[in-house]
Amino acid sequence: MRPSGRDLSEMRAVSIETGVTKHAEGSCLIRMGDTHVLCTATIEDRVPPFIKGSGLGWVTAEYGMLPRATNTRMRREAAAGKQGGRTVEIQRLIGRALRAGVDRVALGERQITVDCDVIQADGGTRCASITGGWVALRLAVNKLMKTGDVISDPLVDPVAAVSCGIYAGQPVLDLDYPEDSEAGVDGNFIMTGSGKLIEVQMSAEGSVFSRAQMDQLMDLAEKGVSELAAAQKAATA
Repeated sequence: MRPSGRDLSEMRAVSIETGVTKHAEGSCLIRMGDTHVLCTATIEDRVPPFIKGSGLGWVTAEYGMLPRATNTRMRREAAAGKQGGRTVEIQRLIGRALRAGVDRVALGERQITVDCDVIQADGGTRCASITGGWVALRLAVNKLMKTGDVISDPLVDPVAAVSCGIYAGQPVLDLDYPEDSEAGVDGNFIMTGSGKLIEVQMSAEGSVFSRAQMDQLMDLAEKGVSELAAAQKAATA
């Protein structure tokens, strides 16, 4: 039995509220159970120096957690004077995951920055950030297309992510914190809405896993991402 009482293949309740900030070109608040992330997308008429003059666009991301997003207060990274390694790793993951669903030629020579701020954490914050980040990105691109700044839709496929793992010897979908903290195997699966893989992060936290178990987790991830893609579509319709 899972601590939440969910079935092995059951997602947490997912909701995506759009237009939650006044100034950002795209924004949403995504809730996956008790994990809540504010995602905003900002359009800038510039690109990093390494692609300047190439005609290609760029999508990047920043990630952070509020001090009381977790059970105990975390010190703000700004107060420490630098970002932690986990933060840097996650925001790079979000950026490259979102870029995988973007036609950068169609986007044109501009940059969209997706900011993901975790308001409340209960496991799966990077997955929620990627899923909500794509919604914010979609809304920002919609504005570019509405004004005629972009002619051809640069978003070729939705991008979403979900966690899966081996908990109490069973493969489970969408781990919350009690499961994540005790899982023998933990994985994050980033996929397109059409079912193509972008990135898989899997590690044995307390026990090794077999190829058959990995296939079981892959099947669960496909189910979860298809549900998330449907939620993204509904939120941006």
